[in-house]
Amino acid sequence: MTILTLDTRAFIAAAPKGLRAECGGLTPAQFYDRYCEHTGHIRLSDWSLAGNGSAECVATLEFADQLRTFSTTGSPVAAMTSALYDAGYPVEILQFHQRRTEAGTATFVQCEVNGRRGWSAAMADDGAESTIRAMIACVNRIAR
Repeated sequence: MTILTLDTRAFIAAAPKGLRAECGGLTPAQFYDRYCEHTGHIRLSDWSLAGNGSAECVATLEFADQLRTFSTTGSPVAAMTSALYDAGYPVEILQFHQRRTEAGTATFVQCEVNGRRGWSAAMADDGAESTIRAMIACVNRIAR
């Protein structure tokens, strides 16, 4: 699910207070352009989670038209953190905020990569995919 297919104002309203303050003057389109996964050097090509919560996570990431598949065991956050680290992006989640909305699960993360910090956001049908997409959006935003 992409954020363009839902009420972006409701999505922004689900954001944590600090992010809402930071993006207060942005239109919904500007918010989407700045904080959401839609451009960047890393894209999620495919992913799956086998088991319930803490099991094997397999993610295929695209880096500059090169596909790399990562397989790790653990939560989706741990799996994506490990995959990004192995790809040269040591990401640390500083703040995590997730809310269920009528359109799906909204996830907002503030991350740090190589001393640079920033917020990102994602919406998906379930919390695991929303989290993974928010993490990728954050790395794309701050690790340029």
